[in-house]
Amino acid sequence: MDPMGGDQRETTILDSVNEGVFTVDPQWRIGVFNRAAERITGVRREEAVGRLCSEVFRANVCEGRCALRHTMRTGKPVVNAMAHIIDSQGRRVPIRLSTALLKDPEGHIVGGVETFQDLTQLEELQKELHGRYTFEDIVGRSPAMQRLFEILPQIAESSSTVLIEGPSGTGKELFARAIHNLSPRRKRPFVAVNCAALPDTLLESELFGHKAGAFTDARRDKPGRFALAEGGTLFLDEIGDVSPAMQVRLLRVLQERVIEPLGGIEPLPVDVRIIAATNRNLAERVAHGKFRDDLFYRIRVIRLELPPLAQRREDIPLLVEHLVAKFNRLQNKSIAGVSDEVMAQLMEHGFPGNVRELENILEQAFVLCRGGMIELAHLPAELRPAARSGGGGGRAMSLESVEKLFIAEALRRHGGNRRKTAAELGINPSTLYRKLKAFGIDAPETDGRGRRT
Repeated sequence: MDPMGGDQRETTILDSVNEGVFTVDPQWRIGVFNRAAERITGVRREEAVGRLCSEVFRANVCEGRCALRHTMRTGKPVVNAMAHIIDSQGRRVPIRLSTALLKDPEGHIVGGVETFQDLTQLEELQKELHGRYTFEDIVGRSPAMQRLFEILPQIAESSSTVLIEGPSGTGKELFARAIHNLSPRRKRPFVAVNCAALPDTLLESELFGHKAGAFTDARRDKPGRFALAEGGTLFLDEIGDVSPAMQVRLLRVLQERVIEPLGGIEPLPVDVRIIAATNRNLAERVAHGKFRDDLFYRIRVIRLELPPLAQRREDIPLLVEHLVAKFNRLQNKSIAGVSDEVMAQLMEHGFPGNVRELENILEQAFVLCRGGMIELAHLPAELRPAARSGGGGGRAMSLESVEKLFIAEALRRHGGNRRKTAAELGINPSTLYRKLKAFGIDAPETDGRGRRT
């Protein structure tokens, strides 16, 4: 006698499959939803069964190109189609899917079945190999980052020169790549060059190329970065460090859209979009005569300012989650995350090296952590409480100081407006007022609307 009923046996079998599986009836309501489907979507089986599949998956194909709808209409299966869904946390999840008709023992069509596989790890590895990032890959939920996300698609659609300003480690190249990959030039090359890494003579050859015989070691023609980026985008990193002579050469390219290779005779026309970046204040360098004002205004048609990590601390937990997933993938580990004590230390740290510093901290922690959670002992010595304050400072106090920091910075961003600050923090204004008193945060004399408090 079979100790396991038929339905229970089928459920057990489906739950052992690594791919997501679900079925729908002719009214598109979900009937079966296995454990892998729960894991990939973040939706529990009890919440999914009985609901419309479009409500659960929120896929990019649900409205007009639904593979399962095509199968139900034509009777033809779909195999290995690509799509993406939005999971319960609002994250975009790339999937590969296949569909088929669902028939009863008499051969009557009673619905459809779809299997799908999470391709997140594969997509991330491909991006790391090819550098094809979009703004969806830039991590941040802070107001400053959200404002950048709102304008990035419009900037990408234009052909104007862009200047990205921000401290080292804030992700200027990642933004440049995102602009390129969202632009009409996305099928052409993205070429990057660090202007601060080379002396003038080498930088000139690197940018403009040279002809055979132009100098002693020039045995053959070599195309420069401008030529290699033809039809695409050239990213000039650390442009604030180029010499006055090189500034003149770059200005001519921007004005006339031609380059002259070293040793060449004829100017060569180029069709390249320029995105420049700097960690310096170019306006100050112009004022002190260290950067040409005409070149400054040529490259500053569109300006993006990337905030340092210390000004968007609310992004740190999201960045930590993103980086833990990245290092798990690259190092073939299964670290669950960071402890509350570690998160508190990271939230309080000043991060002079910005996101790059956070990435280095977590990479070191991954080397020391064998499994489970990243603990304080896995952090660099300067980030451990004992090293910074001689001991003390338990978990509760650290988490309290993090909350105080969040509130103070939100209040500063909104110019003292308590209503807007409370709305951003998701708390009642009266709760905010009590916390201001409890933490001893000095509120401004006005409430941000010109009214005295």
